[in-house]
Amino acid sequence: MSVWDDLVGQEKVSAVLDAAARDADALVTAAAADEPLPEASKMTHAWLFTGPPGAGRNQAARAFAAALQCVSPDRALGGTPGCGFCDGCHTALLGTHADVTTVAAVGAEILVKDMRDTVRKSFTAPANGRWQIILVEDAERLNEKSANAVLKAVEEPAPRTVWLLCAPSIEDVLPTIRSRCRHLNLRTPSVEAVADMLVRRDGIEPEVAASAARATQGHVDRARRLATDPAARERRAAVLKLPLRLDEVGACLKAAQELVDAAAEDAKQLAEEMDGKETEELKAALGAAQGGRLPRGTAGVMKDLEDMQKRRRTRTQRDSLDVALGDLTAFYRDVLALQLGTRVALANTDAEDALERLARASTPESTLRRIEAIAACREALDRNVAPLLAVEAMTMALRAG
Repeated sequence: MSVWDDLVGQEKVSAVLDAAARDADALVTAAAADEPLPEASKMTHAWLFTGPPGAGRNQAARAFAAALQCVSPDRALGGTPGCGFCDGCHTALLGTHADVTTVAAVGAEILVKDMRDTVRKSFTAPANGRWQIILVEDAERLNEKSANAVLKAVEEPAPRTVWLLCAPSIEDVLPTIRSRCRHLNLRTPSVEAVADMLVRRDGIEPEVAASAARATQGHVDRARRLATDPAARERRAAVLKLPLRLDEVGACLKAAQELVDAAAEDAKQLAEEMDGKETEELKAALGAAQGGRLPRGTAGVMKDLEDMQKRRRTRTQRDSLDVALGDLTAFYRDVLALQLGTRVALANTDAEDALERLARASTPESTLRRIEAIAACREALDRNVAPLLAVEAMTMALRAG
């Protein structure tokens, strides 16, 4: 199974990356054999993947990284790099390849201290693989200092280093960085394509797959989670009941508290899974005995880990809240579609009774104001407003209409 099979509804992007991977393979082969390098190459040292949430930016970048590291013997017979089965492909896709470094935002920003070692590594030759690859999953979260560090590395890269940057839009990346990258824009895959992927790749029942794909409107990761995780379906069902509960001020404040508490519980579960393991691994790396004291001079390292884990919990809570706000936006979009009598397919057919009830009880103008209130809440969270205050303001605005 090729690495490109994970790119749902991205045939054009897959074709471009496949051609670039072939040329990259030819470049490495020619260099190893001390032969002249191909003149017209589709490969370049820096790539920028953009597209809406759920389109698969990170998946496309990781699939390309796997194709660049592919060591399948079939390549010598004219096969396409990116077999998906060899050691290079397998470890790159899992995130364990020694020459594929992934950078993701832990908090609201990627700090320069998080990039220093990565930038330094980008100037070294590959240890085992064919290329040294740096994959930045949240390039839009680079702050001024960390973006400048990346710019210097992209301006004068090492011969066998490739930068893969992922961001929602090209405007989210510094002009000086994006001008040095080849840009690929991914589109939101169709509901049908996502449903087909869930059935084919994950073994989901067709009805469940179609419902999850329709509810998430083509967001691949959320559709997979909704189709496979009963708890995610329960949380979404609770969110879709919220608009009918906002008849009093007290109910608005209670609903806001419940949304924030649910997001905090998500963050707590992730922390329980990851924090303890990371802490024990770091203690072992620092030489602490099982249950013993840390060596002298290592308290600062442990403090850095604790700070990182705290930033990750905060971001996880806000990401979980953003999923709920996305579900609310889709709900009111369906209400608006009913009010205007459009032929747009409803995303939330499982809540059609509630949609019709709200559509009859309000006007299109009030529905638009409610959608704007949700967008304002998202912007407030991006500005680091306290989650409870932002969500309370939103639920009050939803009640007012």
